[in-house]
Amino acid sequence: MTMRALIVDDEPYSREEMEAMLQETGEFTICGKCANAIEAIQAIRRERPDVLFLDVQMPVINGFELLAMIDEDYLPGVVFVTAHDEYALKAFEENALDYLLKPVEKERLLKTVEKLKHQGGGAGKPFLGVPEIRKIPCIQSGRIKLINTAEVEFVASDETGVHAVCPAGSFYTELTLQVLESRTPLVRCHRQFLVNIDLVDEICLRENMLAEIKTKSGRRVPVSRRYLRILRERFHF
Repeated sequence: MTMRALIVDDEPYSREEMEAMLQETGEFTICGKCANAIEAIQAIRRERPDVLFLDVQMPVINGFELLAMIDEDYLPGVVFVTAHDEYALKAFEENALDYLLKPVEKERLLKTVEKLKHQGGGAGKPFLGVPEIRKIPCIQSGRIKLINTAEVEFVASDETGVHAVCPAGSFYTELTLQVLESRTPLVRCHRQFLVNIDLVDEICLRENMLAEIKTKSGRRVPVSRRYLRILRERFHF
């Protein structure tokens, strides 16, 4: 049974070369090739690959930052691929399955294949810890806009997706509330909302143990019963 592989690299030639080398081994089915982190997040959710062949140095969002943006339930095994050997130590500190140096040599790739087969095709959750997300990637008119988490007033989820709201407006992001809650300072205040505690102006108490937050810009965010207790503890009221 072949392993499902996803290739993530901003260089087209490198993607094509890696695809050819993986197919030549006869051990992989290529389920996608991505040029950036946003494409990769979408493909990982959609394709559920067994292993990710991930370039470290990519513009806007690098390979390590990408991994912090993936839900743990979707995280495949990871093999870093890069032209810079100074990333090797960090790759293994992140508990990657393997590390390949460009240009990738056939003999070295075959050792990676054997390691993957020995470990069940990259099954499991290899990353024991991930960095905090400091900038939220949002999609705007075909571009990736990075918003500092400190500037985000709240994040809301609805039928159209997840949106980060800041003074400049509301921006769609591929990141889930679960990822943003666990890897940013944003705090859950409702099943569909996270809020930036530092940008809260008022907490207005309502009937039936409900509440509403007013941010410093005047925006309103609901607070459910379940999370009101947490906010009470946070603000000591």
